[in-house]
Amino acid sequence: MSHSFTREDLERIARLARLELDASEQDLFARQVAGILEYAEQIQRVDTTDVEPTSHAPGSAGAMRDDVVCPSLPRDEALAAAPDADIAAGLFKVPRVLA
Repeated sequence: MSHSFTREDLERIARLARLELDASEQDLFARQVAGILEYAEQIQRVDTTDVEPTSHAPGSAGAMRDDVVCPSLPRDEALAAAPDADIAAGLFKVPRVLA
């Protein structure tokens, strides 16, 4: 992957993402993305032939705590703190997110 990221690449991606960027933002972001991609290329060139694949970082054993059963907040207290709850029905009301 030796393609260098250009301002035209950024303009195409911004158009697809429906982002409006002024000229200074386009220059800045094109340079930043090019730098990130250069660094990714450096990482891809690292020889990992003798490195065993892992799903977790070494030494992370025991990083997770045991689950402990605890009493939860009573429903009436939770509903009393909600801005627009239907206490009789035991429901939280939230703004519509889908049209």
